[in-house]
Amino acid sequence: MSKLPHIGTTIFTVMSQMATECNAINLSQGFPNFPVDKQLTDIVARLATQNVHQYAPMSGYPPLLEKISNLTQQSYQRVVNPKEDILITAGATEGIFATIQALVNANEEVIILDPSYDCYEAPILLCNAKPIRISLNDDYTPNWEKINEVANEKTKLIITNNPHNPTGKTWTESDFIQLEKLADSFPNLIVLSDEVYEYITFEQPHISIHHRPKLWNRSITVSSFGKSFHITGWKIGYVIAPEHLMKEIKKVHQFLVFSVNSISQIAISEYLDIVDVYSLGNFYQQKRDFFRNLLKETKLQLLPCEGTYFQVASYAGISNEDDLTFTKRLVTEFGVAAIPISIFYANEKDAKCIRFCFAKDDSTLIEAAERLMKL
Repeated sequence: MSKLPHIGTTIFTVMSQMATECNAINLSQGFPNFPVDKQLTDIVARLATQNVHQYAPMSGYPPLLEKISNLTQQSYQRVVNPKEDILITAGATEGIFATIQALVNANEEVIILDPSYDCYEAPILLCNAKPIRISLNDDYTPNWEKINEVANEKTKLIITNNPHNPTGKTWTESDFIQLEKLADSFPNLIVLSDEVYEYITFEQPHISIHHRPKLWNRSITVSSFGKSFHITGWKIGYVIAPEHLMKEIKKVHQFLVFSVNSISQIAISEYLDIVDVYSLGNFYQQKRDFFRNLLKETKLQLLPCEGTYFQVASYAGISNEDDLTFTKRLVTEFGVAAIPISIFYANEKDAKCIRFCFAKDDSTLIEAAERLMKL
């Protein structure tokens, strides 16, 4: 009998396969199609001939841990202990999985805010725990009234995602005040903060759990080098948590992957000395603005995009089809792959919205927009 009977092939795989079969432009899966920084690939090429190919320490390559500690202090003015509070993970997904497996027990509850990324629910179910899926408001802000209604003594975790995939929404100061009030009401509640797009925000600066000292002792923050450095295929990220929580997360991590790819850790450690992570927001804001300007000529209605490299668009003025049907037709008839937003909801809420990834070179975005103008 399956432990995850309702989970099949992800929509990201389905749409990418359809894009390949139909020779469509793939704006569905969230990966860039432009080259990686040559400075990074040069580092990798040099390291490839050196003695860097054996197991790294379980927690991570020590110089990389030190640099993450420094980066966290520079970015958020938070001091974290590199030996005790940081763990290098095989992508953010492994960090999320290891955290949930380590901290959530059978029959406990975990609040997930929909639309939500699809890697949250499975590890909760594998713990024999209960995911509590709460829809965000129509403008994709947290519905604190509903969240407070469902929170109880069984609630072990609340999973937050900011900047938000799939909608590009970012949290405000008032959201964090509400989160702190929730934490005050339930002393055993832990926050799992998915911040993989932390350096990709636009008009408003990113507010992080790292900015909230009241939550430090009861929060886990997940970050992604894959997203920040356009190297999604490297599957490398990191988790920051206080020692009493990290100790438990490391127990799962060591039997899940033990340690993360050694050459990638050493390469990123060197790269952090020369890269400017703070330029990432401007880089993607130019892409966002370029793509949004191109789509002005289409019948799609664009929703606000405050962070990430995703643009949500409403097709309600074009078709009454459900979003999955519309998205599949978009691939087969118009040659552009996107993601239907309903798949991110437990109740499959269909607001006639789809998600595009604009982490693509200009020629790809231009060609996609030309095809979308035919809608």
